[in-house]
Amino acid sequence: MFSFFKKKPVAPEAAPAVPAASAPTVPSVPSSAEPAAPLVFEVETAAKPEPKQSWMSRLKAGLSKTSANLSILFVGARIDDDLYDELEAALLMSDAGVDATQFLLDALKRKVKEDKLLDAAQVKDALKQLMIGLLQPLQKPFELGRHQPLVMMITGVNGAGKTTTIGKLAKHMQAHGQSVLLAAGDTFRAAAREQLMVWGQRNNVTVIAQESGDPAAVSYDAVQSGKARGTNVVMIDTAGRLPTQLHLMEELKKIKRVIGKGLDGAPHETLLVIDGNTGQNALAQVKAFDDALQLSGLIITKLDGTAKGGILAAIARVRPVPVYFIGIGEKIEDLQPFNAAEFVEALLA
Repeated sequence: MFSFFKKKPVAPEAAPAVPAASAPTVPSVPSSAEPAAPLVFEVETAAKPEPKQSWMSRLKAGLSKTSANLSILFVGARIDDDLYDELEAALLMSDAGVDATQFLLDALKRKVKEDKLLDAAQVKDALKQLMIGLLQPLQKPFELGRHQPLVMMITGVNGAGKTTTIGKLAKHMQAHGQSVLLAAGDTFRAAAREQLMVWGQRNNVTVIAQESGDPAAVSYDAVQSGKARGTNVVMIDTAGRLPTQLHLMEELKKIKRVIGKGLDGAPHETLLVIDGNTGQNALAQVKAFDDALQLSGLIITKLDGTAKGGILAAIARVRPVPVYFIGIGEKIEDLQPFNAAEFVEALLA
């Protein structure tokens, strides 16, 4: 069956052998001072075609608003300047950005000329390969078990789906043998704290929270609690803010510094959650948050509600921060690891 992560033991003793017909088990990281060797988790190719196809079907449906303007161009098309002009317009409309659009067009024209492509289907396949090559650097496996606990700082603007994404990630990690602790670092908005607590109750996960106070202090307390409990993963929610709110961005830097005082080297992952509907504004968010916090990864949500899925191409060209996960719906299974080949196949179905 399709798995959210794929287990790849770094050390042979990191996981017990399992029968071929069994689902892989992920051992808990021991609470001793010496953490186990890290496990690498990445996208798994389905052992059974039906569940995998189900994800691909959902992905195609989720990206349909973006793909509609692209795929139709190659239906009975002639390979001429008109096709390239229409493709340029479609890519720009999808918020691929000027840089990525020009890069893809130039490369496609060279490919068509060098390989003497005459058929529209061949040109479409060539574009697919070019897009996969462009997006491949964004694909990176997510590692669990590297640290005890693994501390994740989650950031993003209001409305990006940050708190909901934390809840979904907690559920998936629990399914792979990881104990999780959540920190309600958004102390400015009571609804955010309550929303996180609902996810905590739903997943039977402890939530460290205060009704008011310093979010850095809440984050510090969560790290200390995670260490004392022997928790595998500590995820820290932070207040949503615009990158133009400089004083709040400074507060994020403070939170990160305080987390580091609580555990050397933490946070081990600093993730930005992006609403896919925001298009080119998402690129501005990546730049600003990366400059302030040195992001380790991105999570792009709500791609099912937008025709701006080309923003990943813009990110790949301008600020290639790894995209760990993408979301194409409300269900837990609609948040999955980013895979460049799958994404492009759904985009140019």
